[in-house]
Amino acid sequence: MDSSSVFTTCPYCGVGCGVQLEWTTASVTVSGLDDHPANLGRLCSKGTALAETLELPDRLLYPHVGGRRVSWGQAVATVAERFRAAITRHGPDSVAFYVSGQLLTEDYYVANKLMKGFIGSANIDTNSRLCMSSAVAAHKRAFGEDLVPGCYEDIEQAEMVVLAGSNTAWCHPVLFRRLQAARERNPDLYVVAIDPRRTYTASSADLHLALAPGSDAVLWNGLLVYLAEQDAMDRDFVARHTAGLEAALAAARKSAPDIDAVAWRCELSAGDVRRFYQRFAATGRVVSCYSQGLGQSSSGTDKINALINCHLATGRIGRPGATPLSLTGQPNAMGGREVGGLANQLAAHREIEDPEARRQVQDFWNAPAMPQRPGLKAVELFDAVAGGRIKALWIMATNPAVSLPEAGKVRRALRDCFVVVSDCVANSDTARLADVLLPAATWGEKDGTVTNSVRLISRQRPLRPPPGEARPDWWIVCQVARAMGFGSAFAYNGPAAIFREHAALSALNRGRRLFDLSALADLSDERYERLKPLAWPVTAENPRGTLRLFVDRRFPTPDGRARFVAVTPRPPVHPAARSLPFVLNSGRVRDHWHTLTRTGAVPSLSGHDPEPFVEVNPHDAAAFGLEDGGLAEVAGPTGGAIVVRVRCSYRQRRGSLFVPMHWNGAFAARAWVNDLVPPVIDPVSGQPESKHAPAAIRPFACDWYAFVLCRKALPAAEIAPSYWCRLRAAPGIWRYELAGSGPVPDWERWLGEGEWVEYRDTRQRCYRGALLRDNHLEACLCLGPDPRLPARRPLIEWMQQDHLDAGQRAGIVALVEEAGAENTVCACFQVTEAMVRRALDQGAEDLEALGRLLGAGGKCGACRPELEALLRGQ
Repeated sequence: MDSSSVFTTCPYCGVGCGVQLEWTTASVTVSGLDDHPANLGRLCSKGTALAETLELPDRLLYPHVGGRRVSWGQAVATVAERFRAAITRHGPDSVAFYVSGQLLTEDYYVANKLMKGFIGSANIDTNSRLCMSSAVAAHKRAFGEDLVPGCYEDIEQAEMVVLAGSNTAWCHPVLFRRLQAARERNPDLYVVAIDPRRTYTASSADLHLALAPGSDAVLWNGLLVYLAEQDAMDRDFVARHTAGLEAALAAARKSAPDIDAVAWRCELSAGDVRRFYQRFAATGRVVSCYSQGLGQSSSGTDKINALINCHLATGRIGRPGATPLSLTGQPNAMGGREVGGLANQLAAHREIEDPEARRQVQDFWNAPAMPQRPGLKAVELFDAVAGGRIKALWIMATNPAVSLPEAGKVRRALRDCFVVVSDCVANSDTARLADVLLPAATWGEKDGTVTNSVRLISRQRPLRPPPGEARPDWWIVCQVARAMGFGSAFAYNGPAAIFREHAALSALNRGRRLFDLSALADLSDERYERLKPLAWPVTAENPRGTLRLFVDRRFPTPDGRARFVAVTPRPPVHPAARSLPFVLNSGRVRDHWHTLTRTGAVPSLSGHDPEPFVEVNPHDAAAFGLEDGGLAEVAGPTGGAIVVRVRCSYRQRRGSLFVPMHWNGAFAARAWVNDLVPPVIDPVSGQPESKHAPAAIRPFACDWYAFVLCRKALPAAEIAPSYWCRLRAAPGIWRYELAGSGPVPDWERWLGEGEWVEYRDTRQRCYRGALLRDNHLEACLCLGPDPRLPARRPLIEWMQQDHLDAGQRAGIVALVEEAGAENTVCACFQVTEAMVRRALDQGAEDLEALGRLLGAGGKCGACRPELEALLRGQ
């Protein structure tokens, strides 16, 4: 590195892309690292816009206790005192930590060490429980350890790629681009997408299996039966290196005896099922990628084991281009599990119920206490908060008031508990409920390591020191540990020292587990600073890491054999019913992340999906009186209801609804989709069933609809309590979408004084207004009796100008063009769908032509699946 560049890792999904930051006194530029094995120079729209997140609005800069700014010493003393008091009065299990895949491994390590080794409770769990725990449990059952056997190169070496419950084009765009590039090099590479929705991922596949929600295990059980009947198994591999096939096959035959039965139960055509099975059986190099569509289920562990069974039956594991491949949701979900960040783990992949494992970890830490049973998993933990059993809770770098099932209950529970929140922003739904706020460093300031989906450890390096009094999470935890009397065990001088201890602890695994960083246990500070990406295990025999596991066909089980798991498919716990006739599915959109803390601050990322929405099939919309672009109220079995924009799409399966999980009380009025999700969990993994909740939908009528563009934050909840959402329209410009009943708001009160240019049509009940100061457009608004309002984009562009000419002044109130398809398709070049359609009308016939005319698709490539769909007329 030279003085003007930093090599680091992206803070978003589990792909773990390498990022290069170049800075001058005036600017920071972001690019992908060409030699990083995760992304090979590519970045998605979110990664490309990382420089725009370095100055987060609403940044938490100073410690606060009871809403009052205090010193670090006061804040740390308060946390330590309240935790000590709870432990003294109610025992160690009366306190808990809830941590995050956004933490670095070093942060996770000290938090886990403090809770399990020194407080003496296992009540530390993580938001990774919500997205990865079913995969973890399935891997442990099949392989004997929490590990992912393959690597991203396997996708490029495969002859067939199955995307099961994974909208890869939106949730892991860089991997999807790698897959697309592989298909360009090898047109025979066959892609299957298994998803109830016809996502952009599914649209690009050779075969889309739009199965009934929740029926995945039946489909994979049927494949196992087919492989046996067609003699398509690797009998030698099965005999030498596995156990349990007969029981798994017997269970599979009960639920999926033949193709016709599978087709009926999965609501697929028998021809499509047969096509999938035949191709899988005949193809030697198959990679099956799976993500939240399988895991976020009350039977997610079984679904993933049913998939893995098919790879074990054919020996398609430990070979180039042949592996089951879990796609991780967060940047450091795996790193957190390496150090025991789940309530049912110890550090270094050890089992908390194993007495020998407990003794070894306790001796290594010289710890005074060690829990003998697992702690509370995420949903159970917050139930214990609601029930008063947890007296003090520390939440780190996550927003459970939004992300957990029955989130309204979580918010109510937090009001009656002593809550500490360490985070980088002060206005999240969870932060607003905290008794103590601790300002934490964020990306661009953090220093440590993360582990991606395929065991690849990468460094996150800081571009600058944290602003104000923000501090790294590991430092905050260590300060509290010292104040609680555990100082000698937490006297680290930096993240390198923590990493060395973590690696040394892993060395105890030699010969027992594959997680082993023993070759890094004596890493100097200088070598730690220069550490290049490498995949564990990292041992004396493999000092540069291990790309692919199970090449030797041995598994970390007592007899060295992998395990088939007998799977009896179970339907979702709460099926649709007469009063709740729809299946509600939640998930991500392309350009946003989690609860908008970072991406919500970036104007270029808000144009693709500017509002919370419900996607509904047009036939269902017509049957229930819903209007595309109108508002709808969606209700669930928990008694909660949300109000969101209607988006009609044939991509949505009839009888199902899709609502994104990102919007929350900081960005919208009533858009907490997890308020509607009942707290049903997988009995093995504890992962919630976030993909299947019964729901009802109906139109949400309002007397008026409006949008406002302005340069200041407005009290939107006071102006339009029925419906509002806000986003960053451009640097320094807020966009508000509003609707309400009753009198129209007094806009001058909210927007201020100045020269008002106005247009009123009392008959049509339409209003256009603009506030000018010195011929500069300060604010503008449009209002009407229905949601069909003029386009926002021209007004946003005019607000960015220094002065308006006479034509623009007149045009502000004369706007009649309906918004139409003005949502952004290409975030990098701010290309809208309308612009793409005009280019198609002018003769553009392929991606290259669109790139030449508009730039779209030529930078990060995240928009290419949508551009391809538009080219196909979809």
